[in-house]
Amino acid sequence: MLTRRALITSSAAAALTAATLTVPGAAGAHGSRHRRFPDTIPLPNAFQPEGIAIGRAFAYFGSLANGDIYRASLATGRGEIISTGPGTPSVGLKIDDHGRLFVAGGAAGNGRVVDTHSGRILKSWTFASAPTFVNDVVLTPKGAFFTDSNQPFLYKVPLSLRGEPVALPLTGDLVYGTGFNVNGIARTPDGRGLLVVQSNTASLFRVDPDTGVTKAVDLGGYPLTNGDGLLTIGRTLYVVQNRSNLVSVFALDKRGLSGRLTGTRTNPNFDVPTTVAAFGDRLYLPNARFGITVTPETTYSANSVKR
Repeated sequence: MLTRRALITSSAAAALTAATLTVPGAAGAHGSRHRRFPDTIPLPNAFQPEGIAIGRAFAYFGSLANGDIYRASLATGRGEIISTGPGTPSVGLKIDDHGRLFVAGGAAGNGRVVDTHSGRILKSWTFASAPTFVNDVVLTPKGAFFTDSNQPFLYKVPLSLRGEPVALPLTGDLVYGTGFNVNGIARTPDGRGLLVVQSNTASLFRVDPDTGVTKAVDLGGYPLTNGDGLLTIGRTLYVVQNRSNLVSVFALDKRGLSGRLTGTRTNPNFDVPTTVAAFGDRLYLPNARFGITVTPETTYSANSVKR
Protein backbone atom coordinates (compact mmCIF):
# COMPACT_ATOMS: atom_id res chain seq x y z
CA MET A 1 0.00 0.00 0.00
CA LEU A 2 1.34 3.40 -0.90
CA THR A 3 1.91 5.98 1.83
CA ARG A 4 0.06 9.29 1.82
CA ARG A 5 3.27 10.99 0.75
CA ALA A 6 3.78 8.63 -2.16
CA LEU A 7 0.26 9.34 -3.35
CA ILE A 8 1.09 12.91 -4.29
CA THR A 9 0.97 12.66 -8.05
CA SER A 10 3.83 13.79 -10.20
CA SER A 11 1.66 16.51 -11.68
CA ALA A 12 0.98 18.05 -8.29
CA ALA A 13 4.56 17.67 -7.17
CA ALA A 14 5.78 19.30 -10.35
CA ALA A 15 3.35 22.14 -9.82
CA LEU A 16 4.98 22.84 -6.47
CA THR A 17 8.63 22.31 -7.36
CA ALA A 18 9.16 23.06 -11.04
CA ALA A 19 7.46 26.41 -11.55
CA THR A 20 10.54 27.99 -13.15
CA LEU A 21 11.78 25.00 -15.14
CA THR A 22 12.98 25.88 -18.66
CA VAL A 23 15.01 24.16 -21.34
CA PRO A 24 18.13 25.58 -22.98
CA GLY A 25 17.61 27.69 -26.06
CA ALA A 26 19.98 29.01 -28.68
CA ALA A 27 22.62 31.48 -27.51
CA GLY A 28 21.96 35.02 -28.69
CA ALA A 29 24.04 38.16 -29.12
CA HIS A 30 23.70 38.96 -25.43
CA GLY A 31 24.59 35.50 -24.13
CA SER A 32 22.57 32.41 -23.28
CA ARG A 33 18.78 32.58 -23.56
CA HIS A 34 16.11 30.16 -22.50
CA ARG A 35 12.82 29.23 -24.10
CA ARG A 36 9.63 27.92 -22.54
CA PHE A 37 8.32 24.46 -23.07
CA PRO A 38 6.09 24.41 -26.18
CA ASP A 39 2.57 25.68 -25.56
CA THR A 40 1.09 23.14 -28.01
CA ILE A 41 1.78 19.41 -28.10
CA PRO A 42 0.79 17.63 -31.32
CA LEU A 43 -0.91 14.26 -30.91
CA PRO A 44 -1.23 11.48 -33.49
CA ASN A 45 -3.77 11.96 -36.24
CA ALA A 46 -7.19 10.40 -35.48
CA PHE A 47 -6.05 9.74 -31.89
CA GLN A 48 -9.23 11.12 -30.25
CA PRO A 49 -7.75 12.11 -26.86
CA GLU A 50 -9.77 12.64 -23.71
CA GLY A 51 -7.70 12.13 -20.56
CA ILE A 52 -4.34 13.58 -19.51
CA ALA A 53 -1.93 12.85 -16.66
CA ILE A 54 1.52 14.34 -16.10
CA GLY A 55 4.53 12.73 -14.44
CA ARG A 56 8.22 13.69 -14.55
CA ALA A 57 7.81 16.27 -17.33
CA PHE A 58 5.94 13.80 -19.53
CA ALA A 59 2.27 14.01 -20.44
CA TYR A 60 0.20 10.86 -20.94
CA PHE A 61 -2.91 10.81 -23.11
CA GLY A 62 -5.55 8.13 -23.64
CA SER A 63 -7.35 7.43 -26.90
CA LEU A 64 -11.12 7.17 -27.04
CA ALA A 65 -10.76 5.31 -30.33
CA ASN A 66 -8.85 2.20 -29.22
CA GLY A 67 -7.40 2.85 -25.75
CA ASP A 68 -3.80 3.53 -26.83
CA ILE A 69 -1.65 5.45 -24.33
CA TYR A 70 0.57 8.16 -25.84
CA ARG A 71 3.47 9.75 -23.94
CA ALA A 72 4.83 13.15 -24.95
CA SER A 73 7.75 15.15 -23.59
CA LEU A 74 6.65 18.52 -22.24
CA ALA A 75 10.11 19.85 -23.08
CA THR A 76 10.06 18.97 -26.79
CA GLY A 77 6.47 18.05 -27.62
CA ARG A 78 7.63 14.79 -29.21
CA GLY A 79 6.11 11.48 -28.18
CA GLU A 80 5.18 7.89 -28.93
CA ILE A 81 2.62 5.21 -28.15
CA ILE A 82 3.83 3.39 -25.04
CA SER A 83 0.91 1.01 -24.53
CA THR A 84 -1.33 -0.45 -27.22
CA GLY A 85 -4.97 -0.20 -26.25
CA PRO A 86 -7.34 -3.12 -25.76
CA GLY A 87 -9.70 -1.83 -28.46
CA THR A 88 -11.92 -0.10 -25.89
CA PRO A 89 -11.65 3.55 -24.77
CA SER A 90 -9.16 5.17 -22.45
CA VAL A 91 -10.86 8.13 -20.80
CA GLY A 92 -9.74 9.79 -17.53
CA LEU A 93 -6.17 9.13 -16.31
CA LYS A 94 -4.16 9.56 -13.12
CA ILE A 95 -0.52 8.65 -12.50
CA ASP A 96 1.24 7.91 -9.22
CA ASP A 97 4.88 8.37 -8.24
CA HIS A 98 5.66 4.78 -9.20
CA GLY A 99 4.74 5.37 -12.84
CA ARG A 100 1.47 3.46 -12.61
CA LEU A 101 -1.23 4.96 -14.80
CA PHE A 102 -4.83 4.38 -13.69
CA VAL A 103 -7.18 4.42 -16.70
CA ALA A 104 -10.97 4.78 -16.84
CA GLY A 105 -12.51 2.57 -19.53
CA GLY A 106 -15.60 4.50 -20.68
CA ALA A 107 -18.45 2.48 -22.19
CA ALA A 108 -16.50 -0.75 -21.63
CA GLY A 109 -17.38 -0.34 -17.94
CA ASN A 110 -13.88 -1.12 -16.76
CA GLY A 111 -10.63 0.29 -15.43
CA ARG A 112 -7.03 -0.76 -15.68
CA VAL A 113 -3.53 0.12 -14.49
CA VAL A 114 -0.68 0.51 -17.00
CA ASP A 115 3.01 0.46 -16.19
CA THR A 116 4.33 3.56 -17.98
CA HIS A 117 7.86 2.13 -18.06
CA SER A 118 7.01 -1.10 -19.87
CA GLY A 119 3.51 -0.40 -21.22
CA ARG A 120 2.31 -3.59 -19.56
CA ILE A 121 -1.18 -3.81 -18.04
CA LEU A 122 -0.66 -4.51 -14.35
CA LYS A 123 -4.30 -4.98 -13.39
CA SER A 124 -7.78 -4.60 -14.85
CA TRP A 125 -11.27 -4.65 -13.39
CA THR A 126 -14.79 -4.81 -14.78
CA PHE A 127 -17.07 -2.47 -12.82
CA ALA A 128 -20.40 -2.43 -14.66
CA SER A 129 -22.27 -3.49 -17.78
CA ALA A 130 -24.21 -1.29 -20.18
CA PRO A 131 -25.46 1.33 -19.74
CA THR A 132 -22.21 2.57 -18.24
CA PHE A 133 -19.47 5.12 -18.90
CA VAL A 134 -16.51 4.92 -16.54
CA ASN A 135 -15.29 8.45 -17.01
CA ASP A 136 -12.57 9.60 -14.62
CA VAL A 137 -10.41 8.51 -11.70
CA VAL A 138 -8.69 10.07 -8.68
CA LEU A 139 -6.05 8.60 -6.33
CA THR A 140 -6.42 8.90 -2.55
CA PRO A 141 -4.90 7.14 0.48
CA LYS A 142 -8.12 5.08 0.66
CA GLY A 143 -7.88 3.86 -2.91
CA ALA A 144 -8.52 4.88 -6.50
CA PHE A 145 -12.06 6.10 -7.15
CA PHE A 146 -13.61 5.88 -10.63
CA THR A 147 -16.74 7.76 -11.70
CA ASP A 148 -19.60 6.40 -13.83
CA SER A 149 -21.57 8.94 -15.87
CA ASN A 150 -24.51 6.57 -16.38
CA GLN A 151 -24.81 4.75 -13.06
CA PRO A 152 -24.93 6.39 -9.56
CA PHE A 153 -21.82 4.76 -8.17
CA LEU A 154 -18.17 5.39 -7.56
CA TYR A 155 -15.95 2.33 -7.98
CA LYS A 156 -13.16 2.00 -5.44
CA VAL A 157 -10.10 -0.17 -6.04
CA PRO A 158 -7.14 -0.77 -3.71
CA LEU A 159 -3.89 0.94 -4.56
CA SER A 160 -2.12 -2.30 -3.72
CA LEU A 161 -3.95 -3.74 -6.79
CA ARG A 162 -5.00 -6.65 -4.57
CA GLY A 163 -8.61 -7.39 -3.84
CA GLU A 164 -11.84 -6.67 -5.66
CA PRO A 165 -13.45 -3.32 -6.56
CA VAL A 166 -16.20 -1.94 -4.35
CA ALA A 167 -19.24 -0.11 -5.79
CA LEU A 168 -20.04 2.92 -3.59
CA PRO A 169 -23.64 4.15 -4.11
CA LEU A 170 -24.00 7.94 -4.42
CA THR A 171 -26.78 9.30 -2.19
CA GLY A 172 -27.81 12.67 -0.78
CA ASP A 173 -28.05 15.88 -2.81
CA LEU A 174 -26.78 14.40 -6.09
CA VAL A 175 -29.54 12.74 -8.12
CA TYR A 176 -28.86 11.03 -11.45
CA GLY A 177 -31.01 12.01 -14.44
CA THR A 178 -30.93 11.65 -18.20
CA GLY A 179 -27.73 12.40 -20.06
CA PHE A 180 -24.17 12.46 -18.70
CA ASN A 181 -24.15 12.70 -14.92
CA VAL A 182 -21.00 12.53 -12.78
CA ASN A 183 -17.93 13.24 -14.87
CA GLY A 184 -14.64 14.61 -13.44
CA ILE A 185 -13.40 13.86 -9.92
CA ALA A 186 -10.81 15.40 -7.59
CA ARG A 187 -9.95 15.54 -3.89
CA THR A 188 -11.08 18.30 -1.54
CA PRO A 189 -8.41 20.69 -0.23
CA ASP A 190 -8.33 18.96 3.17
CA GLY A 191 -7.93 15.56 1.47
CA ARG A 192 -10.85 14.07 3.39
CA GLY A 193 -13.49 14.20 0.69
CA LEU A 194 -14.01 14.00 -3.04
CA LEU A 195 -15.40 16.53 -5.51
CA VAL A 196 -17.41 15.50 -8.56
CA VAL A 197 -18.98 17.57 -11.32
CA GLN A 198 -22.39 16.56 -12.67
CA SER A 199 -22.34 17.57 -16.32
CA ASN A 200 -26.08 17.48 -17.03
CA THR A 201 -26.94 19.77 -14.09
CA ALA A 202 -23.81 21.97 -14.28
CA SER A 203 -23.29 21.36 -10.55
CA LEU A 204 -20.49 20.42 -8.16
CA PHE A 205 -20.82 18.01 -5.22
CA ARG A 206 -18.71 16.89 -2.29
CA VAL A 207 -18.69 13.12 -1.73
CA ASP A 208 -17.88 11.33 1.51
CA PRO A 209 -15.50 8.58 0.30
CA ASP A 210 -16.61 6.23 3.10
CA THR A 211 -20.39 6.50 2.75
CA GLY A 212 -21.07 7.94 -0.72
CA VAL A 213 -23.24 10.68 0.78
CA THR A 214 -23.11 13.82 -1.37
CA LYS A 215 -23.60 17.49 -0.58
CA ALA A 216 -24.01 20.29 -3.12
CA VAL A 217 -21.08 22.71 -3.23
CA ASP A 218 -22.04 26.38 -3.08
CA LEU A 219 -20.30 28.19 -5.96
CA GLY A 220 -22.32 31.38 -5.58
CA GLY A 221 -24.71 30.42 -8.35
CA TYR A 222 -21.98 29.98 -11.00
CA PRO A 223 -23.09 27.21 -13.39
CA LEU A 224 -20.51 24.64 -14.48
CA THR A 225 -21.99 24.37 -17.96
CA ASN A 226 -20.28 21.57 -19.92
CA GLY A 227 -18.39 20.60 -16.77
CA ASP A 228 -15.77 17.90 -17.39
CA GLY A 229 -12.32 17.42 -15.86
CA LEU A 230 -11.43 18.68 -12.36
CA LEU A 231 -8.09 19.51 -10.73
CA THR A 232 -7.38 20.76 -7.20
CA ILE A 233 -4.06 22.30 -6.19
CA GLY A 234 -4.16 23.49 -2.60
CA ARG A 235 -7.43 25.38 -2.22
CA THR A 236 -7.66 26.17 -5.92
CA LEU A 237 -10.12 24.21 -8.06
CA TYR A 238 -9.87 24.16 -11.86
CA VAL A 239 -13.00 23.07 -13.74
CA VAL A 240 -12.79 22.29 -17.46
CA GLN A 241 -15.94 23.36 -19.33
CA ASN A 242 -15.37 21.45 -22.53
CA ARG A 243 -17.66 22.84 -25.24
CA SER A 244 -17.34 26.28 -23.64
CA ASN A 245 -13.56 26.13 -24.34
CA LEU A 246 -13.01 27.43 -20.84
CA VAL A 247 -11.34 26.61 -17.53
CA SER A 248 -13.06 28.20 -14.52
CA VAL A 249 -10.97 28.77 -11.39
CA PHE A 250 -12.38 28.77 -7.85
CA ALA A 251 -11.03 29.40 -4.37
CA LEU A 252 -12.47 26.68 -2.10
CA ASP A 253 -12.86 26.32 1.63
CA LYS A 254 -10.88 23.48 3.22
CA ARG A 255 -13.74 20.98 3.18
CA GLY A 256 -14.72 21.78 -0.38
CA LEU A 257 -18.30 22.79 0.49
CA SER A 258 -18.15 26.31 -0.91
CA GLY A 259 -16.10 28.27 -3.39
CA ARG A 260 -15.93 31.57 -5.24
CA LEU A 261 -14.95 32.20 -8.82
CA THR A 262 -11.56 33.92 -9.05
CA GLY A 263 -11.08 33.87 -12.82
CA THR A 264 -11.17 31.90 -16.04
CA ARG A 265 -8.57 30.61 -18.49
CA THR A 266 -8.90 30.06 -22.22
CA ASN A 267 -6.76 29.66 -25.31
CA PRO A 268 -7.68 30.43 -28.94
CA ASN A 269 -6.40 26.94 -29.79
CA PHE A 270 -8.90 25.21 -27.50
CA ASP A 271 -11.23 22.90 -29.42
CA VAL A 272 -13.37 21.17 -26.79
CA PRO A 273 -10.73 20.55 -24.10
CA THR A 274 -11.82 17.84 -21.69
CA THR A 275 -9.38 17.21 -18.84
CA VAL A 276 -6.51 19.06 -17.20
CA ALA A 277 -3.16 18.40 -15.54
CA ALA A 278 -0.54 20.81 -14.20
CA PHE A 279 3.20 21.19 -14.56
CA GLY A 280 5.09 24.20 -13.28
CA ASP A 281 3.05 27.33 -13.83
CA ARG A 282 1.05 25.80 -16.71
CA LEU A 283 -2.14 23.82 -17.17
CA TYR A 284 -2.25 21.33 -20.06
CA LEU A 285 -5.50 20.25 -21.74
CA PRO A 286 -6.15 17.87 -24.66
CA ASN A 287 -8.56 18.94 -27.40
CA ALA A 288 -11.19 16.22 -27.81
CA ARG A 289 -12.85 17.99 -30.77
CA PHE A 290 -16.21 16.36 -30.05
CA GLY A 291 -18.78 16.68 -32.83
CA ILE A 292 -16.46 16.48 -35.83
CA THR A 293 -16.21 13.67 -38.36
CA VAL A 294 -12.98 11.83 -37.62
CA THR A 295 -10.86 10.67 -40.56
CA PRO A 296 -7.34 9.19 -40.60
CA GLU A 297 -6.08 12.72 -41.28
CA THR A 298 -7.91 14.45 -38.41
CA THR A 299 -5.40 16.36 -36.28
CA TYR A 300 -5.35 16.59 -32.49
CA SER A 301 -3.31 18.51 -29.95
CA ALA A 302 -2.98 19.49 -26.32
CA ASN A 303 -2.58 23.15 -25.37
CA SER A 304 -1.49 24.99 -22.27
CA VAL A 305 -2.54 28.08 -20.36
CA LYS A 306 -1.10 29.79 -17.29
CA ARG A 307 -2.33 28.56 -13.95
